[in-house]
Amino acid sequence: MANSNFIDYVKICFRSGAGGAGCSHFHRAKGAPMGGPDGGNGGRGGHIILRGSSQLWTLLHLKYRKHVIAEPGHKGGENNQTGRQGEDEYLEVPLGTVVRDPETGEVRGEVTVHGEEIIITPGGRGGLGNDHFKNSVNQAPQHAQTGEAGIEEWLVLELKLLADVGLVGFPNAGKSTLLSAVSAARPEIADYPFTTLVPNLGVVAYRDFKSFVMADIPGIIEGAAEGKGLGTRFLRHIERNSILLFLIPADSESIKKEYKI
Repeated sequence: MANSNFIDYVKICFRSGAGGAGCSHFHRAKGAPMGGPDGGNGGRGGHIILRGSSQLWTLLHLKYRKHVIAEPGHKGGENNQTGRQGEDEYLEVPLGTVVRDPETGEVRGEVTVHGEEIIITPGGRGGLGNDHFKNSVNQAPQHAQTGEAGIEEWLVLELKLLADVGLVGFPNAGKSTLLSAVSAARPEIADYPFTTLVPNLGVVAYRDFKSFVMADIPGIIEGAAEGKGLGTRFLRHIERNSILLFLIPADSESIKKEYKI
């Protein structure tokens, strides 16, 4: 897969569905000319839901999707018929995806298990029909509620790779070479700094038909916070690794100095 296809950050406008309005209606039938209220409730607006998928490893499929809109709920009907709920909008995301509010930085949720679902923007509640408001004092209510408005907001989806082993080291330390030697992954390997521009994943097989996932993280150098090298944007992919494996080049002039041991 080309490097440009690795997308780990997207910002999308989400709009959940508004709730359907309740119905104001009175039963009229032969033999019951003065029937009571029978207006039904409106349906709930559609949620926007994230669903984890182990078949995805990037947010590329959402790169150009700037708006996600769920269906509104339908209006209630006569004979106490409840309106149909708005259809929920599902977004498949790779495991390790975090939902964040770009204004406050608040984490709304994260998906770490295949098939896991989280509601990030709930739909509006449906309004109550006039049948709900009848009582011994008011036996013929003529009002019904409007549906609750949906929520419109911008949210950020960030991908933090889930791997068992993360390879960490300076540029050209041999991280990509090791990954290509122990797995079927084929990252770009060359004799110049920052050959690896995006994280690479490989599945490493070992005894008894078991396996684990190894991640090759782009090199981080001193001064990355000021923009040197590739910066610190890929540090998020180290957070979820179970183990960090530091690679130290055998030809390093001073290991203690470089790694501040």
